[in-house]
Amino acid sequence: MINPPILRSLFDVESGKPQHFQQSLKWALVLGVILAFVLGAAMGANDVANAFGTSVGSGTLTLVQAYTLATIFETLGAVLVGWSVTDTLRKGVVDTAVYADAPQDLFFGQIAALGGSSMWLVLATFCGFPVSTTHSLVGGTLGYSIVLRGKRGINWGKLGLVVMSWVTSPLTSGIFSISIYTIIDLLVVKREDPYESGLQMIPIFYFICIGFNVFIVVWRGSKGKLRTFTECNEIKGVGMQKTKDSGPRELLKWIRPDPSLADDSDTGRLFSAIQVFTACFAGFAHGAQDVSNSVAPIAALLSIYSNKSALQKEEVPIYVLLYGVVAICVGLWTFGHRVIATVGEKVAYINPASGFTIEFGAAATSILASRLGLPISTTHCLVGSVIAVGSLRVNEPVKWALLRNIIISWVVTIPVSGIISAGIMLMLRLVA
Repeated sequence: MINPPILRSLFDVESGKPQHFQQSLKWALVLGVILAFVLGAAMGANDVANAFGTSVGSGTLTLVQAYTLATIFETLGAVLVGWSVTDTLRKGVVDTAVYADAPQDLFFGQIAALGGSSMWLVLATFCGFPVSTTHSLVGGTLGYSIVLRGKRGINWGKLGLVVMSWVTSPLTSGIFSISIYTIIDLLVVKREDPYESGLQMIPIFYFICIGFNVFIVVWRGSKGKLRTFTECNEIKGVGMQKTKDSGPRELLKWIRPDPSLADDSDTGRLFSAIQVFTACFAGFAHGAQDVSNSVAPIAALLSIYSNKSALQKEEVPIYVLLYGVVAICVGLWTFGHRVIATVGEKVAYINPASGFTIEFGAAATSILASRLGLPISTTHCLVGSVIAVGSLRVNEPVKWALLRNIIISWVVTIPVSGIISAGIMLMLRLVA
């Protein structure tokens, strides 16, 4: 197991009396720790919109309130749940066994992955594009591995699952959010007294949110030891019930949410409170899914540094996860407003009711995937829900031109991160 004295030995050679292997890599480990912080900060500035962007966009929370709640619940999510994805990114996309004879290659590869993914995230953040940190790291990992080992060791099956998540993440989350939004419309908005109906339904929504969150933590909370990649279970659809009007137009007209939902201020206030609660749930989900991503490379670095082996078997220390949390919080407090503006305001109109359905749908999809060890993107889930719910509103359509640019940024994330990582790896081979 990695112990805290390893970190102290970075700055005090005599304390740990490191051997030649550790001495030769000390400078690289310091560089890796710094790059991991940059990656975490870039993730915080970009991914905070996943959890709290819609709450800020609907006017339910201010930026300061959103940042404060994000800090609390990102930490809880990382500590209580965020272990499985760390293992998937550390050892899933590339088989570390191909580096068994040269652990220093894997060591420098992790630095290249950190550099490639963090540079792309910083660029995307300043452009206001919500991109996937998970996919950035996957691209960075592929970049250095192709330089060092070519196609050897690449797990094409798991890589295929990551690529498939470009479609499955937004689609699944969007369907989930549309279903919730339609239920709210049928059980609240279309009733004779929407406000009274809302008062009756709000406790049920609270119960569902709390129950789901508790279930996830109890189901598979942090066990301490890393878990292997687990394939996602098949998602079984639920058939639609028959109605008197057999025509698809009549059915669509009947289930299409009422645009007046956004204009009912009393009903909107009812959903403001639960939207904040759901944003906290989403922050918890984001911490579970993405905080572990930022520390996956540094966990590998510390493992190789302490054991001088590419075969990583020890558990990830809690202080490594907390290091990632600190970096993310610094990033979101400084530059988080850029992507929040895109997701919360520019893509589609969001009110408290629609914001609740968007956040809960994205968070539920993300946290379930996290517990299954599947590295899907919370960014893709959130944007998918925004598009799905926003497309139901006739009066405030989705900004498709902006959406096109966002999708392009998704597609180029893995290639760009990989190219940058490969370039860094080539430079490291010259100096190391």
